[in-house]
Amino acid sequence: MAKKTIADVNVSGKAVLMRCDFNVPLDAELQITDDLRITEALPSIKSVLDRGGRLILMSHLGRPEGKDPAEDAKYSLKPVAARLKELLGCPVIFASDTVGDDANSKSKALKNGEVLLLENVRFNKGEKKGDPEYASVLAAMGDIYCNDAFGTCHRTEGSMVAVPNAMVGKPKVCGFLVKKEIAFLSDAISNPVRPFVAILGGKKVSDKINVIQNLLGICDKVLIGGAMQHTFSVAKGGAVGKSYYKEEDVPLAKELLAMGGDKLVLPVDVNCGDDFKGTCNKQVCQTGKIPDGWEGFDIGPATIAKFSEVIKSSKTVVWNGPMGVFEMPPFDVGTRAIADAIVDSKATSIIGGGDSAAAIQEFGLAHKVTHVSTGGGASLEMLEGKKFAAVELLDDK
Repeated sequence: MAKKTIADVNVSGKAVLMRCDFNVPLDAELQITDDLRITEALPSIKSVLDRGGRLILMSHLGRPEGKDPAEDAKYSLKPVAARLKELLGCPVIFASDTVGDDANSKSKALKNGEVLLLENVRFNKGEKKGDPEYASVLAAMGDIYCNDAFGTCHRTEGSMVAVPNAMVGKPKVCGFLVKKEIAFLSDAISNPVRPFVAILGGKKVSDKINVIQNLLGICDKVLIGGAMQHTFSVAKGGAVGKSYYKEEDVPLAKELLAMGGDKLVLPVDVNCGDDFKGTCNKQVCQTGKIPDGWEGFDIGPATIAKFSEVIKSSKTVVWNGPMGVFEMPPFDVGTRAIADAIVDSKATSIIGGGDSAAAIQEFGLAHKVTHVSTGGGASLEMLEGKKFAAVELLDDK
């Protein structure tokens, strides 16, 4: 990627306005349950601090959609400020607003070597709309803009596009995480070591039709799992019992079947249950032969063997979407088996964000794959071959 990074600019004595992706999961007690997105931002943050700059950090958390922070604490970035303080070993100042009096006064008082985290940008209605007045207030806080929020790079919200566009004449660069994410995903698509295998799960074909179409043009094999498989079964005239599928997606599945040929590899059996709970009655059914009253929750043992054989011979693997209801044992077996096959293959392995990233973390295998993406939607759009306005506007090298 021929964009300048935070390492390419002099930050000494400067205020760096950095957009991060701190959209981390919180439990009922508002404790962070997975801090991957925070730890992945640390290299960019430390680069500024170590070179005598000061940091004003922006992020979203969830979808408060313009609410007041006092209305719902589950959307506040306060827990992130506390975790950042632990990880950095230095104070992290927290502003109770984004463009209000608290943020303005604290940003002006910020000293070199200090960190300020603004409250969730989505508490402001101007964030979604890219409001010019909102953007200009944020833009005035920084001497340098840095985008290190890969998980939001596919969006055109205020802090991603309007704010850097308002920083006329000021450096606009990417952070190390954005550089790494785009390098991995773009290299996998543009110059893969073959055989190149893509594994796609999830629920709806319509959500991933563009991804599947694009990958069929560049992959050697595309393996389909998750609830998506049932739409393909219906498209082939099969019975899926009460399994999830969308009737309006069936024509899309038929198009993909015609386009994919031998490249498109579908399950041959399905692990089924008669109720959505781990203690339900279970049986393994052939694909397209699920009886009434039964629902497919995972790929079956023959499919695991078939998919694993394809993965074993691969040199590059991209995986986005679990193979079944991995959060509910015993219907996590297929997803676990595919994760193990990827690790055993020794291929360059790129795990798309979202549920795939959550699964690989839960299985304790994140350190055994090449790259785990922090962005589900962003990684999917990259696999579609899309470009991001939030990245295109950054300074070229």
